[in-house]
Amino acid sequence: MVWRSVVINRPAMLKREHFSLVVVQEQSARVPFEDIAVIVLNHREITLTHPVLSACAEYGIGLYSTGDNHQPNGVFIPFLQHSRTTRMQRLQLDLDKPTCKRAWARIVQSKIQNQARCMSLLSITGADRLDSYARRVRSGDGGNLEAQASAYYFPQVFGRSFHRGQNGWINAALDYGYAIIRGACARGLVAYGMLPSFGLFHSSEQNSFNLADDLIEPYRPIVDLHVAQTRSQHGEIELKSCEKAALVGLLNVDVAMPRGQMSVLASIEQAAQSLARMYDGGSEQLLELPSLIGLRQHTYEM
Repeated sequence: MVWRSVVINRPAMLKREHFSLVVVQEQSARVPFEDIAVIVLNHREITLTHPVLSACAEYGIGLYSTGDNHQPNGVFIPFLQHSRTTRMQRLQLDLDKPTCKRAWARIVQSKIQNQARCMSLLSITGADRLDSYARRVRSGDGGNLEAQASAYYFPQVFGRSFHRGQNGWINAALDYGYAIIRGACARGLVAYGMLPSFGLFHSSEQNSFNLADDLIEPYRPIVDLHVAQTRSQHGEIELKSCEKAALVGLLNVDVAMPRGQMSVLASIEQAAQSLARMYDGGSEQLLELPSLIGLRQHTYEM
């Protein structure tokens, strides 16, 4: 199972030697491609060879670029390799509207439940209000309970003056963590033959990751919990390299899934697989979504 996250914060040359990625710096490092889940390029003086890109596609590795603000601004994911890609795309396009709306309700309910768990893990009172919102979600979330829950949740977790549009360390960290998980969702969807651009709820014509933006919703509170527990108290705005690495490391924390505990990365793959089954079987009851249980790093048996 892939599990390593490679974050490169200094000038480097990336090349392929047989079955391994070689990072050439003052002290070079070698990592087997089969062990890598994501690679984050976080410096303007990083170069890589075509065989590295080819290997990322071959091994299903998510390769992230970052912009001048050091936030992820793109992800290279493998070209569709699923054996029945065309069939899956047709199933996506043919899914009936009622099933789409019920599936979105399941996703919203899971997200709000995880927001409530986040508050409980932070020992913040008021999680029962979110549980009430979750119980009231109906098909398509016509009552817009997702927005109501978020409007209550974020000030409780990050302070009454906080809002998602302001500049600062908290939002920079949230955006970074969300971007990493969003890319992992896109990677998982492609692996099961789905086009990330065709969403259940999100449907922007300018968004290539509509379905990934649906799938990510229950995973957002994982990032929220980490940021709330580690947020800077000294007024910094930019993230340090170690803080970015810790956010990438959230792909390796445990969540609870219907079939047991597993890493976030593994659960995304399982959730994507369940979504593919839903498209094929037409029932939102097939969806398998994560439950937040804390931030314990997953232990891999060797």
